Amino acid sequence: MIIHVVKPGETLTQIAREYGVSVESIVKNNRLLYSESLVVGQTIVIILEDQEEPTKPWGDIWVNGYAYPYINTNTLSQVLPSLTYITIFGYGFTTEGNLIKPDEEKERYLIKRAYEENTIPVFLLSALSEDGTFSSEKASLLFQDPDLQEIVLQNIIIEMQEKGYQKIDLDFEFIPPEDNENYFRFIEKTVQMLHPYGFLVHVDLAPKTSDTQQGLLYEAHDYRRIGEIADTVLIMTYEWGYTYGPPMAVAPINKVEEVVRYAVERIDYRKIFMGIPNYGYDWALPFVRGVTKADTIGNEEAVALARRVGAEILFDTTAMSPYFYYTDAYNIQHIVWFEDARSIYAKLSLIAKYRLLGAGYWNLMRPFTQNWLVLNSLYDVIKG
Repeated sequence: MIIHVVKPGETLTQIAREYGVSVESIVKNNRLLYSESLVVGQTIVIILEDQEEPTKPWGDIWVNGYAYPYINTNTLSQVLPSLTYITIFGYGFTTEGNLIKPDEEKERYLIKRAYEENTIPVFLLSALSEDGTFSSEKASLLFQDPDLQEIVLQNIIIEMQEKGYQKIDLDFEFIPPEDNENYFRFIEKTVQMLHPYGFLVHVDLAPKTSDTQQGLLYEAHDYRRIGEIADTVLIMTYEWGYTYGPPMAVAPINKVEEVVRYAVERIDYRKIFMGIPNYGYDWALPFVRGVTKADTIGNEEAVALARRVGAEILFDTTAMSPYFYYTDAYNIQHIVWFEDARSIYAKLSLIAKYRLLGAGYWNLMRPFTQNWLVLNSLYDVIKG
């Protein structure tokens, strides 16, 4: 596997000739259209054709990805062969302890397709309300009420058994300080109640770099204590660049590595999934805090936008992330940060460097062909 960066004036024919492969294989592997013009700075993944069973240089990896039940069926078919787990987003609960469920017809189809591809479905619980929004108040109610916890967890056990889930993902963020200990006790109770049924417990953790890191996002996520009782964890190593923040890479590799270093000092590295974003952001410039709002953009969509506006894709070697500028029809300048084969290679290399369990993709809803090419060239994905 070779990652080629397009230079000015290059064509697919020239690139194919350089590596001794066919144009057809490049088009097929990268899911390009023959009519597409190449973008300067765009990555093309070259799969060498003279190796029958190439050895994967970085060994085995466990891969989790998050998806909503309404994921496009073509996108789902593309990603399932490269997943150990698929986490279905998601379940909430009422104040009486009943479960708030996703679209059950689509959910069941997703579980069925997962099993057909030897992929393990994961149940996700969060503080979702009936309207699909998150409620910190509802989370507090759950953490503070042992009787409500008992009802919710019993209903979850029934649901997981009936639908074929094998693991639960606890996704609770922005927890008030007064609930920090209660949240930990809830995780403990979840483990105690679900383990006897053979269910594993996974917990999502905010990207911390210090035990004393302040803020609602961080304080309740005690890496050492949670890491001891959870079967696996996801460190959510993304959203440095975010909707309301200043333009920057979503997951700059230098920042990601700081979190990974902190995590492996407190959690068994064999329990850790490192988060990888499957999206980027498009900011209008100049950025004005409280006014500017970035639009989410898919990684393949970003390259298509660069092609359409005639932009050159640049690459930040500190963040190890691609970006480009363009001016829209209203003469407003924009900057777009996204992911490509180079940035994915850098992130996957951290998993090998720190011997982590695997990667957790947020999320699977947008196609990202090059990611799966790079992943499968470097690792053997463990299947269920």
